[in-house]
Amino acid sequence: MSSEIYQEFILELYKNPINFGKMENADLHAESFNPLCGDKVEIFVKLNGEKKVSEVKFIGSGCAISQASASLLTEEIKGKTLDELAKMQKEDILQMIKVDLSKNPSRLKCALLSLEVLKKSISK
Repeated sequence: MSSEIYQEFILELYKNPINFGKMENADLHAESFNPLCGDKVEIFVKLNGEKKVSEVKFIGSGCAISQASASLLTEEIKGKTLDELAKMQKEDILQMIKVDLSKNPSRLKCALLSLEVLKKSISK
């Protein structure tokens, strides 16, 4: 697919995010802020009896890349164990968003904010 199609994909997720909303009684919860561009992401995770992600939500504001990344990450982690979440890396996020950010480090921080928040929630 072309980069234009991926850019449209990111904009669509920004306009219609997946798993957007707050969650009461989350087992894992964290938030963070990117001071460079003002992005905010807050993630809520519920675990089942096997310590796998059974439900996940996020709220946030900011650029299309940060919010689309949060949508994609929250969808990707459903059914995963805490160990699997802990092993997630920058490359996993970049593969999900499918936009080359190598020449734009400030946008890379936007894309990785949701992963930072997820890791923060696990370490609490």
